[in-house]
Amino acid sequence: MAERPRFTLYSRRYCHLCHDMLVAVAPLCREYAIALEVVDVDADPELARRFDELVPVLMHREVELARWRLDPAAVRAYLAEIG
Repeated sequence: MAERPRFTLYSRRYCHLCHDMLVAVAPLCREYAIALEVVDVDADPELARRFDELVPVLMHREVELARWRLDPAAVRAYLAEIG
């Protein structure tokens, strides 16, 4: 059985784009049984420096899938590519 994909959403609590991406990615997570970890970059100074104003950022391992806005078709294409 294939391993369940795990995405990470780098986010901030006060970021409306972050909330929008979380809502947008939820159907994909259900459809593809993706585990989603939401990480508040402000809880870690290194992450805050790394992502600063780039959030939200959706990642699969080291692959950036989306920044600021989610393109569901692009994520579906990526998932098809990785099998």
